[in-house]
Parts: sequence; C-alpha cells; structure tokens
Amino acid sequence: MTQSQYRVLIVEDEPGIRDILRTLLQTANYRVVEADTAARAEIEARSHKPDLLIVDLGLPDADGELLIRNIRKWSPVPILVLSARTMEEQKIAALDAGADDYVTKPFSAPELLARARAALRRNARGAEQTSVLKLGNLAIDLGQRLAITPNGEVHFTPMEFRVLQCLAREAGRIVTQNQLVREVWGPDRESDTRSLRVFIKNIRQKIEPDPARPAYLVTEAGIGYRLVMPSR
Repeated sequence: MTQSQYRVLIVEDEPGIRDILRTLLQTANYRVVEADTAARAEIEARSHKPDLLIVDLGLPDADGELLIRNIRKWSPVPILVLSARTMEEQKIAALDAGADDYVTKPFSAPELLARARAALRRNARGAEQTSVLKLGNLAIDLGQRLAITPNGEVHFTPMEFRVLQCLAREAGRIVTQNQLVREVWGPDRESDTRSLRVFIKNIRQKIEPDPARPAYLVTEAGIGYRLVMPSR
C-alpha cells in the first residue's frame, strides 16, 4: 500500500496544531480525517476505518488515554500519541492504555513522519504474518478471502472471514467472546454472543477434520476461543 492510500485520523482540539498536522500529512501524500473531541474521534474511527491515529491526550471532553482504551476495545489500529505531557509515568500510562508510540510537543516534523511510517510498517508486517493460515490440507488466504483444499475452493462468508482474521491476529492466544463481537459486529452488539457461536460452528464445519472435536478453533470454557496453529 502506498502512502496516498493510507488514511490518518488526527485527534487534536487545537485548530492551529490540527492545521499544521493536516498540511504535513497531506504533503506526505496521506489522506486525512480530523476530530477535535474524543467522542468525535470514536465516530470518525468507526466510520472511516483509518490506518493510523495521531492522538492528543488533552482533549476537552475526555482524556486521550481513555479514548485509546475505548478504541482498543474494538480495533488494533496503530495509535501514535502526540502530547505536551513529558513525564515518564504519563508516557507509560498512554502506552499501557494501548498506544504504539509517543511523541512530545513541540515536535519535529521529520520525526513525526518517521514514527508514523514505522507504525504503519509494523502493522503491515503483522498483517502479512497472519495473512495465510495453513490448517492441515486447508490453506486460507485472509487477504484474498480464499480457502483452498486439494479438492477445490471452500466458501466463507465475509463475516466468517472477519471472525477468522480476529482470531488469526492472536493465533495461539485466547480471544474473549466480547472482544470478537466488538471487532466483528461493533461495540453496540457486545452482548450478542449467540450470533458468534453460530459463526464459530459454521467455521468449524469448514476447517475442522472433525467439527465435533475441534483441533484448530478450540473453545476456552467461559472465556472465548483460541486459534491453534498446527506445529510444522
């Protein structure tokens, strides 16, 4: 993906700084979306699905750290903090909340752009690592949404692929039911675990040698699911 295809969401309440960031990013061929409050940022993040967020912590309606925690409930999008807060414990708190990197104000334009590129590269590498799943005789290309066996193609619905993508990003780790529902259906459907169970059952029918005894998509009782990758 080229820089002109990346969309960056700027979350900054100071118009002057927002103008500087917009000009800087557009000159570097990024597409830009803007928000001046935490509430607006969540709306824009869900609507535009940006590839990167640049977030100020001192927002008028909520602390940026809370915004980061809320975004992390449903999205793995890279988040770069741009803040006047310079104390080490403040930086650690933002990173613990889910930020990927931290730049202090006043900032250097070349450094900010370099850190943005680095965050996007890390995210792209992570996507590449989980883009193809090999489960026995089944090869699933999550990017192309194709699943192939020696006997031909296996059809997955778009929603089934979204569930698989969420599990693949955390391959080997437990993904809670609520986390899966948030990422696939959105935060408003977090309690709808019944639909998730139906999709899990359908996916198992397509990827498991014996769906009644799943070897790849296993249930962690009372918690969620784990995608177990076979050892090579």
